[in-house]
Amino acid sequence: MADLITFDAKTQVFHLHNQQISYIFAIEDGGVLGHLYFGQAVAGYHGERHYPRKDRGFAGNLPVAEPERGFSLDTLPQEISSRGEADFRIPAFVIRQADGAQASRFVYASHRIVPGKPKLPGLPAAYVESPDEAATLIVTVVDQPSRLQADLYYTIYRDRAVIACSVCFRNPADQPAVTLEQAASVQLDFPASDYRVLSLPGAHANERHLQKEVVGYGIKQFASTRGTTSHQMNNFIALTAPDADEFHGDVYGVDLVYSGNHALTVEKDQIDQVRVVAGINPAGFTWELAGGAEFQTPEALLVYSHQGLNAMSQTYHRLIRERVVRGRYRDQERPILVNNWEATYFDFNEAKLRPIVDAAKKLGIEMFVLDDGWFGHRDDDTTSLGDWVVDSHKFPLGLKHFADYVHNQGLKFGLWVEPEMISKDSDLYRAHPDYLLAVPGRAPSPSRFQYVLDLSREDVRANIAGQLSDLLDQGYIDYIKWDMNRHLSDIYSHALPAARQGEVLHRYTLGLYALLEELTTKYPDVLWEGCSGGGGRIDTGFAYYMPQSWTSDNTDAISRLGIQYGTSLVYPPNTFTAHVSVSPNEQTGRSTSLATRGNVAMSAVFGYELDLTKLTKTEQKQVAAQVAAYKQIRPLIQFGHFLRLESGNDYAWMFVSADQNEALLFTFHLLNNGQPAFHIVKMAGLNPTKQYEDTATHTVYGGDELMHMGLYQPLQRQDFTTHQYHFKAIN
Repeated sequence: MADLITFDAKTQVFHLHNQQISYIFAIEDGGVLGHLYFGQAVAGYHGERHYPRKDRGFAGNLPVAEPERGFSLDTLPQEISSRGEADFRIPAFVIRQADGAQASRFVYASHRIVPGKPKLPGLPAAYVESPDEAATLIVTVVDQPSRLQADLYYTIYRDRAVIACSVCFRNPADQPAVTLEQAASVQLDFPASDYRVLSLPGAHANERHLQKEVVGYGIKQFASTRGTTSHQMNNFIALTAPDADEFHGDVYGVDLVYSGNHALTVEKDQIDQVRVVAGINPAGFTWELAGGAEFQTPEALLVYSHQGLNAMSQTYHRLIRERVVRGRYRDQERPILVNNWEATYFDFNEAKLRPIVDAAKKLGIEMFVLDDGWFGHRDDDTTSLGDWVVDSHKFPLGLKHFADYVHNQGLKFGLWVEPEMISKDSDLYRAHPDYLLAVPGRAPSPSRFQYVLDLSREDVRANIAGQLSDLLDQGYIDYIKWDMNRHLSDIYSHALPAARQGEVLHRYTLGLYALLEELTTKYPDVLWEGCSGGGGRIDTGFAYYMPQSWTSDNTDAISRLGIQYGTSLVYPPNTFTAHVSVSPNEQTGRSTSLATRGNVAMSAVFGYELDLTKLTKTEQKQVAAQVAAYKQIRPLIQFGHFLRLESGNDYAWMFVSADQNEALLFTFHLLNNGQPAFHIVKMAGLNPTKQYEDTATHTVYGGDELMHMGLYQPLQRQDFTTHQYHFKAIN
């Protein structure tokens, strides 16, 4: 462990380090934890970042007998900060004491270093498979008057440029209750510098578009108050140097492993220092911490790269793929599926579905997924959520009868569910109207004619788990798509007293995690896919339970270019799914070729979402060729290194095998003009000394040629074109 974490008792300095990064902080005057450095690895620290002392106007000092006017919490870079003790910047913690005061100051009490990485109770987090691959520093700080303690967790991996951070609050058993009003997972303070901040805003069917802006004076928050990660703002940001791009420059990533309300807040102070605080959104959040109780924050994953955004992304991709995703499917290739939603919507029965299954078999597709409409009496979206029993009118012989047909054709069988929701027209609502999130005396607000079940309650979760177990125990379901088609409102739980209603949103998320842990553990052979109206809950926390998620309800290939480009900033391509749909597209009305739709969808976990029985013979041949081609390149796409090359009117990205012996390049050109420029695409991540053969043309290029000289893209007299290159090393 000493080769990963050291503590110098003389200088009071902690140093977390591997061959890629260093993270350094110290015990400062008064026991305050002062942040010193996060960045490229250094072999040792010799005091060069000791924070200068300067008396600044209106800066408070420590309440000691002889305060030093040059030492102020209002300017000192810190590991943690709290409201009420003369640090006027955004705090990591806000604690209302038993006497009502919002005041606390946490100072060093002790520390310990442990091998590996402790699990976080009730929460998803990155993990280790061996204690030797990581070490964890646990620093205990104490608010001395109240004796409230906080354990600060810092894990560093041996071979990853990652620091995993979280906080556990502990209130001594003999102390009165306090109220947490803000409990962040991490605070990161930077010295004066000119930064840009990257975020991933969006909307339903338009998720995770990369936004870059100057970090100016004041406070900027990237947050969700919708009860989930949301389409509108992903729970990730990155600070970058002004000139940072995909391949160059300093980049600091902050990814919150959480699926509820989040806030990532950036502040540039009066002397150009920048603070980042990330954690549960304090809006609408309170938590009563009784004597003897603990509260664990979600984990934040910090990544540093001095080689631009792609290097940061590859660090996240490898960590999420190898040490967040769990279970049987973590290292398995994911099947090619066809989903019936855009083919039939609610209008289907077994006889209508069978020809789609037959067509899928002929085309080489590996799984059929039955989407919404199979349960209760659900012929539209106004009824039956909460009643997970098969609609006997659509399946008079039972759903297993149809699933057996699918299996007999050699395909796996998948099923859509939306277990967090309830319709008022349902047997569950008629029996348990109190299961809803609803404020007493107020009519709850519908969205898409549906309401939210109170997952903070154990009895509600038990009902859902029981109904889904009745389905899954029959053994014919190979895949579950877990959807959520609205955000949370009417935040009130009948299981909590009035003073603790501020806990409902976080308890909902904890309840969701408990339900997912129970079901995914009980049914390890099921492939679970997350969905929230498309990409509304793509986050690292959900990846812990479900190895893949539906990227967006927008299946238009051109829209998907930007959506998938932004998604890849954090999430590896084998954790998000992409389907070929009909043209003109049903969301945008845009017409694109089957080749373009195929290359976009093949850049992730691949599938189809259209009526296969309506394909022309030419289209059938193209689809069969796409399916066969994807099966050949699937290992590279789902487990290779992904690199973004360019975006705009021309998009390009590529996949490279770990041994650099195989590479795929996808290029896309959007809009043509009368005098098109000749466009060159340069590859990356290849071995410059290897020779690579284009498997289509058999032309041989040097790796250095492909990376430094590049390839002219063919001119085509139409919009929305694509090209795929497949290279294999020949020496």
